[in-house]
This record gives sequence, structure tokens and C-alpha cells, in this order.
Amino acid sequence: MLESHAVSVRISCDWHTLYERIWRPENFPEWATGLSGMDMHREGSVWKASGPNGMVRIRFTDHNDLGVMDHWVELADGQTVYVPLRVITNGEGAEVQLTLFRQRGMTNDRFAADAEWVRRDFERLRLLASSM
Repeated sequence: MLESHAVSVRISCDWHTLYERIWRPENFPEWATGLSGMDMHREGSVWKASGPNGMVRIRFTDHNDLGVMDHWVELADGQTVYVPLRVITNGEGAEVQLTLFRQRGMTNDRFAADAEWVRRDFERLRLLASSM
């Protein structure tokens, strides 16, 4: 089993409204900075993007009524990274949760940096949601 770390953010926006705004893969670059600099395009059911270490393939969960936004990122070296992502109700607002898995061979510093990156992206998402 891989070590994991959950990162979440509370957002003052109806969870369903937020989910409907951000679930589409083409909208991820608005708030997920890891995808914002990539030329992301769809090929069938897979999205492709050129990353810093080569081409990546991303499969996203289909639209659903549960707020599930899981995705699988296949790196250029063939490794697939599973990224569970959820938008859930939290009273009158929403909670966005991502489980970050520490990949084999990942250093403590890199794992901490990835968690901090997710936190920054979630703050960006909170700002985006404030204009909804």
C-alpha cells in the first residue's frame, strides 16, 4: 500500500453548482496549475498533454451525480498515478477533497511539495468559485 495524504478545502458555493462548473476535463486548467501550461487535447476517451517529462495520458471519471472527479494519469514512463478527487456537500457549501498517494521512490520533500501544490491549486479553485 502507498502512503497517502488527504488535502481538502471548504468553498462557499453549493456543491452541485461547483461540481457542474469544474468536472469537465477542459476546465481543469482554470484551477489545476499542473495542467494549465499543457496543451491538453482529447483523443477519444483519453486526454493527452505534453508534460515536462514527455506526453501524458489522462482518463477522467465520467460526469456523475456523486461529485466524483477521479482521474488516472499515465506518465511518459508508463507509470499510472491514480488521483481520487471529490466534491461533496458541506452544509450550505462544498468540500473538495483529493487523496495524494506517495509514489514509490518519492522523497519526503517531493511528497510534501506535491501536497503544497494541491493546496495552492485548491486556493485558486476557491477564488474561481467566489466569482460563480
